[in-house]
Amino acid sequence: MPYKELRASEAGVSSERMRERVLQARARQQTRGFYNANLPPSQVRPLCALDEAGERTLELAMRKMGLSARAHDRLLKVARTIADLDNADRVLAKHLAEAIQYRSLDRSYWG
Repeated sequence: MPYKELRASEAGVSSERMRERVLQARARQQTRGFYNANLPPSQVRPLCALDEAGERTLELAMRKMGLSARAHDRLLKVARTIADLDNADRVLAKHLAEAIQYRSLDRSYWG
């Protein structure tokens, strides 16, 4: 959760609402035949297709962060999950940016 949202005086999403979103996202994934964490390599690109803005975002992240092919696919899977939580049919640049942000935070935390 972004820091500003956490610190905002407004109430955030309730646990019950978040649970609903997760269940809906998992149902979307089941309809595709597998959960995003288990996407076969042959399905990563078709199910995580990016628009032009997403492609630019991913290319920039790959270059700046020096990511491997494995990290590339993991980013796409996380972005697909974020899109599922957002009830989106396509992975948008904002979903990918959020996945990259999580990756950056993880790398900076663990060194």
